[in-house]
Amino acid sequence: MADAYRRELEIAVEAVREAAQLCRAVQRELDPGVLEKKDRSPVTVADFGSQALVCRRLRAAFPDDPIIAEEDATALRADEGAALREQVVRRVHAVRPDAAAADVLRWIDYGNAHAYTPRFWTLDPIDGTKGFLRGEQYAVALALIVEGRVVAAALACPNLPSYPEAGAKAGGVYAAVRSGGAFRLPLEGAGSAEPVRVSTLADPAEARFCESVVSAHSSHGDAAAVAERLGIAAPPVRLDSQAKYAVVARGQADIYLRLPTRKHYVENIWDHAAGALVVEEAGGRITDVTGTPLDFGHGPKLARNRGVVVTNGPLHEAVVGALGAVGVA
Repeated sequence: MADAYRRELEIAVEAVREAAQLCRAVQRELDPGVLEKKDRSPVTVADFGSQALVCRRLRAAFPDDPIIAEEDATALRADEGAALREQVVRRVHAVRPDAAAADVLRWIDYGNAHAYTPRFWTLDPIDGTKGFLRGEQYAVALALIVEGRVVAAALACPNLPSYPEAGAKAGGVYAAVRSGGAFRLPLEGAGSAEPVRVSTLADPAEARFCESVVSAHSSHGDAAAVAERLGIAAPPVRLDSQAKYAVVARGQADIYLRLPTRKHYVENIWDHAAGALVVEEAGGRITDVTGTPLDFGHGPKLARNRGVVVTNGPLHEAVVGALGAVGVA
């Protein structure tokens, strides 16, 4: 592992592990009918609690670093937010027994940076909210960006099996530091860092690709057209969150497509920063649909990019070419 940003990576891994502990506790207690009832309160509690824990640890270690994250504590401070605030504080207190309500709200608001700076963190406290509510895949995604490039990343995937084999123990942290490779670490406790590598597949017709479960997040129709163009016969694997990046990074899939569902949609940086570095350091390649590298130098949005294309590397030019041929690029 490269020495540069080693401490940042160690802190990031500790932070997402702690957040995942809270998220797992909330998910274990989900009412099976939560989706039918359209009750998003459990994931809201986990979102706030996860952000509080990650931002607390980052601020303690790197007090001058801004953090661009999804949530702020305004709603929790309002009178009508009292019940939700109590739940969030209770969940954080279970992990950090010294946490008072005022502390938790302050920790959440550490993530309220909005402007680009030469060095900052970006956090998605729960990526894949619907997957979380279904009891399926979600991730805690944290990345450090310096001079517009992701340089360290920790991606906790609490429900992703450690290995593709059926019955393997679920949960892991996929970590990467620029020029230092990508690794899988245990979600809990000590354990060795296991290198992860993308596949070496070069024949598009044999490729396996994954995409979002919800078509509102990525155009399934365009992805199907690309697959047909490339001669891919295998059906897509659909799963929520940046767990898709981990699946590509460890060679279980070869392609991940995040294709725009409307003309002017712009991706959020926290939805891609951590996963992108993990795949790149595992030997893969990430661009937008035109083949342009992702540019993290414009604050909360990937303002200079359209869509995201993730591959093992050898397949990348063929995928981007197919996107152009079917009119997506």
